[in-house]
Amino acid sequence: MAALASDVKVLVVGAGAMGAGIAQVAARAGHHVYLYDARAEAAERGRAGIERELASLVVKGRLAEAEAAAAVARVVPVAALADARDAGLAIEAVVEDLGVKQALFGELEGLLAEDAILASNTSSLSITALAAPLARPQRVAGLHFFNPAPRMKLVEIVSGLATDSAIAERLVATAKAWGKVPVRAKSTPGFIVNRVARPYYAEALRVLAENAAAPATIDAVLREGCGFPMGPFELMDLIGHDVNFAVTRSVFDAYYGDRRFTPSLIQQELVLAGRLGRKSGRGFYDYAEGAERPAAQAEEPHAAKAEITVVGDLGVASALIGRLEAAGVEVRREESEGGRGWIEIGEARLALSDGRTATRRAVAEGVPNLVLFDLCLDYAATPRIALARADFCGRGAWGAVVGTLQRAGLTVTRVDDVAGLVALRTVAMLANEAADALLAGVASAADIDAAMRHGTNYPKGPLAWADALGPAFVATVLAHLAEHYGEERYRVSPLITRKTWNGESFHE
Repeated sequence: MAALASDVKVLVVGAGAMGAGIAQVAARAGHHVYLYDARAEAAERGRAGIERELASLVVKGRLAEAEAAAAVARVVPVAALADARDAGLAIEAVVEDLGVKQALFGELEGLLAEDAILASNTSSLSITALAAPLARPQRVAGLHFFNPAPRMKLVEIVSGLATDSAIAERLVATAKAWGKVPVRAKSTPGFIVNRVARPYYAEALRVLAENAAAPATIDAVLREGCGFPMGPFELMDLIGHDVNFAVTRSVFDAYYGDRRFTPSLIQQELVLAGRLGRKSGRGFYDYAEGAERPAAQAEEPHAAKAEITVVGDLGVASALIGRLEAAGVEVRREESEGGRGWIEIGEARLALSDGRTATRRAVAEGVPNLVLFDLCLDYAATPRIALARADFCGRGAWGAVVGTLQRAGLTVTRVDDVAGLVALRTVAMLANEAADALLAGVASAADIDAAMRHGTNYPKGPLAWADALGPAFVATVLAHLAEHYGEERYRVSPLITRKTWNGESFHE
């Protein structure tokens, strides 16, 4: 399916940050763009903002001055929707209110040609519901950009029950022509990104609620250890807690109170207190001038062991061994009888978490000096690793583990003995939600992973991460979390269970 020709005129309704950003994208792609807002001055401000943004790109050498001028000239504020009746594509970016959007689409359907496409930039409302009152609901689809639209690559193309597949494919091709990464999604609450991303916030808030680590520590573990561009608490502060909490509430309500999406009382308290994050000057962090950002927890230096024993296979953490050897630690190797391996460091045993607490696992395995380490994106290069120790673990045993890892150049962060530590439980729950979205036919595995990489800048798609860890291991982690908490929140997706038994990956 071919993209819309550049001579097709585009109408953008709503000239706020998102609407103006979409207008800028379309104008740079060569389209004549009508920019409309119910407040006439807002449309003029939107165009002025586009001009400033493109001028800054010229100054930085990223855009030719002539190209910037031509793009700005193609953006035309209009005082009435009727002035844009020759538009072939209308994109609404107005308030997230179903009634308002339905009324707007009803008006546009009466103004524009019968073959014009009506697209919604909604992030959460049902495309099926938006289109239902129209005479031609097949012309309606979601075209969900991410903020800021000119910079963010992802666009979710969302089909309602009535959406013509040819319309969806036309929008996919158009988004590509506009330099975006389009993904196809079925109209379900949260689409792909706003649904699959919920555990990134929820698990961090849960760990905080158990006083296992402070926000700065949790942020550092996920950012430095796992390669996420921002930790969950600094990201929630950036988004705004009113917005983030509202999205969580809307997804929770839309899924009829599914406990996987239960909102956090901690975040609710911030909203009630008006501590909305950066925009209010305070959230989890203080943004007042001169305020100091709290440091992540890091263990004091300890003495290293000169020799360690690696028992069995460490799987995804195998690169940690080479790193220790490169630091001058002598490594002996022993075979093990099945299962995942571990490292003997003095009197301590160091192993990758499997979703159980270190204390429970220490009892089950008869190893009191047990220390568990968290998931990292790349054990060969990670600057930070999180550890938790069993309640019975002696100080000397703990110090030997810490010092040996420090010798390999790692900042060691201690978290309290929480099930699944920080990164492992987060990644497992992201994979679980992604698997459920795939099972429900919301999107393909490739589109789910692309959405999370380009819409949230995750270092790896959650299903690709599940493939790397192995679906069986992810299922084990989730099962241990479910058993520990006794909550439906951690139930294993039937698709992960199926992949565990058939041995297939999510991308086969």
